[in-house]
Amino acid sequence: MSENITETLVGGAVLAAAVGFLFYAGQATGFSAGNSGYPLTASFRSLEGISVGTDVRLAGVKIGTVTEVALDTETYRASAEFTVASGIDIPDDSAVAISSEGLLGGNFVEVMPGGSPFYLASGDEIEFTQGSISLISLLMKFVSGDDSSDSAAGQ
Repeated sequence: MSENITETLVGGAVLAAAVGFLFYAGQATGFSAGNSGYPLTASFRSLEGISVGTDVRLAGVKIGTVTEVALDTETYRASAEFTVASGIDIPDDSAVAISSEGLLGGNFVEVMPGGSPFYLASGDEIEFTQGSISLISLLMKFVSGDDSSDSAAGQ
């Protein structure tokens, strides 16, 4: 009889640990039920390094996540939809850029606020964007000595 009680207690402890891990994973990834915000969209030339779940940051602070990434087949630009936490108003002349955490870090969406007294509403599109810059292409230009700004200035 004591074996059944021990097995039941160990099974309950394992189940409680599993529920705790699921709750933690939901909080860490932003998939919790209390995650509220409003959607915004932006169109980029390149979304390299950005996927669903990528952080959206303002002044280095996470304010949202990317919820959808798609290709616009008419303009051949990448469009991203992301949420911004409720209570954070983004001026309507703000810009969005794909930034890198460093040489070995991942990319994130950076919101650079403008100075307008008017704010973006739910579902609005941010017009001013800067896509990601490929580190490989920059290194290749450096190694090959390709500096098109000097050749254009010399003519």
